[in-house]
Amino acid sequence: MLHQGVLVLNCGSSSIKFSVINVENNKRYFFGFIERLYLPNSCIVWHDQNKKKNIVFRDYITHNKALKNIMEILSIYENNIIKKITCIGHRVVHGGMKLNKSIIINQSVLEEIQKNIIFSPLHNPMNFLGIQFSLQYFPNLINKNVAVFDTAFYHTLPEHAFLYAIPYYFYKKYNIRRYGAHGISHSYVTHQTSKILKINLNCLNIITCHLGSGSSITAICNGQAVDTSMGLTPLEGLAMGTRSGDLDPSIIFFMYNILKMNMKEIEIILNKKSGFLGLMDNITSDFRYIEKKYLLEQSSYRTVNLFCHRLSKYISAYTTLLDGKLDALVFTGGIGENSSLVRELTVKRLKLLNLKLDDQLNNMKFSGSWRFIHFKNSIPIIVIPTNEELVIANETINLLKENIV
Repeated sequence: MLHQGVLVLNCGSSSIKFSVINVENNKRYFFGFIERLYLPNSCIVWHDQNKKKNIVFRDYITHNKALKNIMEILSIYENNIIKKITCIGHRVVHGGMKLNKSIIINQSVLEEIQKNIIFSPLHNPMNFLGIQFSLQYFPNLINKNVAVFDTAFYHTLPEHAFLYAIPYYFYKKYNIRRYGAHGISHSYVTHQTSKILKINLNCLNIITCHLGSGSSITAICNGQAVDTSMGLTPLEGLAMGTRSGDLDPSIIFFMYNILKMNMKEIEIILNKKSGFLGLMDNITSDFRYIEKKYLLEQSSYRTVNLFCHRLSKYISAYTTLLDGKLDALVFTGGIGENSSLVRELTVKRLKLLNLKLDDQLNNMKFSGSWRFIHFKNSIPIIVIPTNEELVIANETINLLKENIV
């Protein structure tokens, strides 16, 4: 029986994840997602502890319509869950320089989130929309909405890791620096790894790989982030679903000066038409399809190999930042948790680091819980399902307890 709960909203660029967390036992009482927003056959799927249901919409739906559908489901569900919601936690990707920890949302916070849209053009606008919707839909909870930032986990980055080698005044005047992303997920799996290995968090040295439509990798030394692959925006780093990741900046000059493309076109290409989608000749960005066709289609073959090649390079480089000790390599996220192929192709490049995959463990069907996938004489390799919703719920509850409003 749910007496009170935290509603967690994670509004992405083309999907919305939602959960109601039972604060008494930290369990998800009700959760689901809407995907394929603005595309044909948008779909909403939700679960409670005993059931799974879904609805497919013939016409595409917008974020606003999707959020209204979520609230309707919560309202008509058994015991009217919506009446048991006591506070709301929101995932926000980019907090910029000022918003470097979780915070109760007020007008000044909203304005700062809007300012940071330039740093996260695919995510912050939708995060902001979800917050606006909640403030209007739950007027009784207007002082009980909390923003939890992905970038907050990276406030520990040393200067030599977050600075770019451009004139220093760009940082001092315009705050141009590395901010990172997926920090909520990287934080969660870091704490879980500490428990699994029974190593005190302050002594833990690991490399965490959050791999999905958006992908990032983080070096954790003594429990703190010391470097990460995403930069000023979530465009930098690994190749992703539709984002290019790392590239020579001169490519942008070439597109602009030689190909006569305008900056808006270039921005759209790098953020929405590159990565897996670009390498697949615009067929799909869905990695499930790409992996399935790995040995059957040249486009899938090159996409997977490029992704794993870059991932293994980052892992190798980040081992130099851990004071000579790597306690574990961790995979999480939709691809990290489910793609045995990506883990196999990546880890086989890392034998020099004493990372050795056990094929049988690696290929076991995903059970939903963490597991080791390495040989006994290897540095531990762990698959850990991420749980950003739980982090957001706990941050929300703890912050509101500290600041009774």
